[in-house]
Amino acid sequence: MAHPVLDIDLRATLRSPGRTFTLDTRFQSSHTCTALMGPSGAGKSTMLLAIAGLLPQAQGHVRVHGATLLDTSASVNRPTRERGVGMVFQDYALFPHMNVEQNLLFGVRRMGRPLVETERMRVDALLEQFDLQALRNALPRDLSGGQKQRVALARALAPAPRLLLLDEPLSALDGTLRQRLRAELAEMLARVQVPTLIVTHEPRDAELLAQQVVHMEDGRLQSPKARLAQDGLAGR
Repeated sequence: MAHPVLDIDLRATLRSPGRTFTLDTRFQSSHTCTALMGPSGAGKSTMLLAIAGLLPQAQGHVRVHGATLLDTSASVNRPTRERGVGMVFQDYALFPHMNVEQNLLFGVRRMGRPLVETERMRVDALLEQFDLQALRNALPRDLSGGQKQRVALARALAPAPRLLLLDEPLSALDGTLRQRLRAELAEMLARVQVPTLIVTHEPRDAELLAQQVVHMEDGRLQSPKARLAQDGLAGR
């Protein structure tokens, strides 16, 4: 029997002055791209941090194509650098003092040792794949929104991750630009075919980018029936 692409069961309690937030989520997906939808403060980004190994208090399990990244019941907790997870943040988080090629090299180069030829070849291939050859020496401040998106995605894919996490990659965009970059992102995801979990609060983004949509609110996933009732559609 084939393993699901994603098998997530996560629990964590986060406390800050005046607020206690509980994450309690479990779902499976057999699709290449899954969208995690919900309002601000629902815990979507928190779940991405837990999957990436950046939330130490997380309990439960995370499996990608059957590979276990976390299973606290079996005392398995692979460190972030060994999980094979690539992440693209809301603002792309490109290093401003590095040009495009250097940003991508950061994604493949292992700390503490010189760059090897296979790593440089990987970066050259990504520059070509994402149509960035002419921009290899450009700094992030000189790039358009679409170019920054392509660089951030290429950098996240540089180490050949088993899972790609996208945290609201279109949230800062409006109107025509959002539509254009959404279409470009959909095309890039279809081309690379890496299992992807994308966080968004926009239904149109989820509809066009993902094959499965998971709804989240107050740290928990909603059942389809509950979602229909909330939307006033139950019984129609």
